[in-house]
Amino acid sequence: MHEQDPSTRFGFRYGERGTHGSRSIMLADLRQLLALTAVGSAYEDYRVAVMEENVLGKATASTRLWAWKKLRELYGLDARLAVFRCFRQLWESDSHGRPLLAILCACAHDPLLRMSAAVILDAPIEAVVTAEDFRDAIGVTAPDRFSAKTLRSTGSNLFASWAQSGHLVGGNVRRRARPVVSPEATAYALVLGRLTGSRGPLLFSTFWAALLDAPRETLLDLAAVASQRGWIDFRRAGSVVDVGFSKLLTSEEEEALRESD
Repeated sequence: MHEQDPSTRFGFRYGERGTHGSRSIMLADLRQLLALTAVGSAYEDYRVAVMEENVLGKATASTRLWAWKKLRELYGLDARLAVFRCFRQLWESDSHGRPLLAILCACAHDPLLRMSAAVILDAPIEAVVTAEDFRDAIGVTAPDRFSAKTLRSTGSNLFASWAQSGHLVGGNVRRRARPVVSPEATAYALVLGRLTGSRGPLLFSTFWAALLDAPRETLLDLAAVASQRGWIDFRRAGSVVDVGFSKLLTSEEEEALRESD
């Protein structure tokens, strides 16, 4: 996928660089910002909250600007875009699965974070994972693109992000773990899959579903709960699976997806 991919209209970002060259997913700042802004906030409301009201408690104007720029890169912060709007709606109802919601949304916006996912997904549960593993993976995936210094910084930031999401646990030595998966996080992974062109049973085999790191049967059960809670329309009859997103996507978005199927 690239900059002309149809999913960019929904908020996905592609390219050769990403926010993790300088920051992690900034989960603490994200929690603070969303706790102090309304669900229906516009892009400008988030900017005012960070830059003028200083809800993140940054010491200087330059650190406020830096935080705003990085949060905007990672999450979009624009309710006109489906990737962020769905995330914001689900975040409000999901206190336990928020770290996983955050990593999913950040992966939709940051190519470097997506590149690094293979390190996590390929590591057995309880295996030791290091910042150097991420540094080396980015170096192989994007050869000659980054300096050695940038690769080290990127590796450290990616290491921190996957710990914040719950895929890694521990102190100085971190081991692979399974994150907390909620019905809301499952609904979000499924809608991201739909926004990138998948549908039906294939929604449970996408990159986004893989990040949930749970067995397929568990995800099917969680999708059923998400349907009961009114987030998605989920129907299953034997091997036939159908998932609808009329509760999360606008009619215009659904029409655009049908046209591109």
